[in-house]
Amino acid sequence: MSEPGPPLVEARGWGWRHSTRKAWAVRGLDLRIEPGERVLLLGASGAGKSTLLAGLAGLLDPDESGGDEEGVLLIDGVQTRRARQEAVRDGHAVTGLLLQDPQAQTVLARCGDDVAFGLENHAVPETEIWPKVHKALDGVGFPYPVEHSTGQLSGGERQRLALAGVLALGPGLLLLDEPTAMLDPEGADQVRQTIATVLEMTGAGCILIEHRVEPWLPLIDRVVVLEPGGGVYADGPPGRVFAEQTDSLAAAGVWVPGNGGRSGAAGRVGVGKQVVAVGRSPLLTAQGLAARRPGQEQPPVRDVDLVVRAGRALAITGANGAGKSTLALALAGLTAPAAGKLTASDALAKGAGPDPHKWRAGQLVSRIGTVFQDPQHQFVAPTVEQELAVGPERVASQKKRLFGKANPATTSQIGGLLERLRLDHLARANPYTLSGGEQRRLSVATVLATAPDVLVLDEPTFGQDARTWAELAALLVELLGEGKAVVAATHDAELVELLAAHGEVVKL
Repeated sequence: MSEPGPPLVEARGWGWRHSTRKAWAVRGLDLRIEPGERVLLLGASGAGKSTLLAGLAGLLDPDESGGDEEGVLLIDGVQTRRARQEAVRDGHAVTGLLLQDPQAQTVLARCGDDVAFGLENHAVPETEIWPKVHKALDGVGFPYPVEHSTGQLSGGERQRLALAGVLALGPGLLLLDEPTAMLDPEGADQVRQTIATVLEMTGAGCILIEHRVEPWLPLIDRVVVLEPGGGVYADGPPGRVFAEQTDSLAAAGVWVPGNGGRSGAAGRVGVGKQVVAVGRSPLLTAQGLAARRPGQEQPPVRDVDLVVRAGRALAITGANGAGKSTLALALAGLTAPAAGKLTASDALAKGAGPDPHKWRAGQLVSRIGTVFQDPQHQFVAPTVEQELAVGPERVASQKKRLFGKANPATTSQIGGLLERLRLDHLARANPYTLSGGEQRRLSVATVLATAPDVLVLDEPTFGQDARTWAELAALLVELLGEGKAVVAATHDAELVELLAAHGEVVKL
């Protein structure tokens, strides 16, 4: 396959509005990125960063999606959709996009086949495909053989696999949407080094979205900051942009290097300050607990003993593939123990019985609320506002069957949650058109709407800017003070620090 050189990127008054949305995700964008430039794309959560990358990859089409487009977005002077089509026809990749949600890029059952899929679609000669597959997988530190099932991957492992699929194509422009957000620290370092090596060897350009800014600065030539729903807010060399715009960037939610960063945000919500919690009684007790996902023969989590207490936090950490999400699902009552026991206290069960995995849906959501690693897995309604009503309506239906009456959530209660999590302006938007950070906050809001006693959260701070991170962290501390139990599976070191000050840490 003939790999192209780095392309020129141009946006002239470009804008995109998602179908069903009144506000534009991006509008009035004027931008020129020279071939081979390495750009860090910043902006508040919801500023349109992921939308711009999707546009550059040629994935936004008004005729197919029903969205609205204005202005032009060009790759080497060619409209991006046509540039993508012509590249596939000619057997190469102009751009390579790593999506914010790596699961959306997993298409085949075996890991090696998944990486080979893009090469086959680009008509790469068969003799070249598997050497490229192995090189790409080795480059990102993928820990499994090519025949390993994609269905058995953790979120972080899936992210590495998706990145390998992008790198195997050898694109002239890498479009990376938070490539290390789900990786443990060692894995994140390895991926950064792999990307640095690829850029150095190929001269490819790169547009990177990443909230963890500081480790990427040695790779970056330029910083571009987007205004939500508007154009470019700041643009220039990293040192100058961060020095001249420190206050305004911090106010907009950008993690500014040397300005306290996540640790500063954590301090503002009370790391090291004990919460006056309402009670410390046990709610869930695990004894010799083993956990596995459906389809797994051997449980990756074994012999876990822990207690989830009212008003206390439990942070679950560990390397990618250690079983953090698997343990979280078991504690949430969504999978049955593979061995051992998980027992709910009478105070939590409220007559539903001691085994959470046997509870009916209406019983479960009012006792244990779960935020999945992929928030889209729990969206079922056409609007944000309706999504928040789903859980309370299910609880009300359960109460009506049992007691002949129900008290569903009121409009004011739903409105309060939307405002608290900065989603009120998106009440009538389709959840699937939200940014990754907005979807994460919506998934948290849907759990809070049913007022459960235990919250089980899988990577709850993924995709958040500095402002929304601090607000979400402060909300968790508040919930602890109200006597709720918070369980979080996470790689976010500052979140672990915060929760450890109000509970304990389990490392798998």
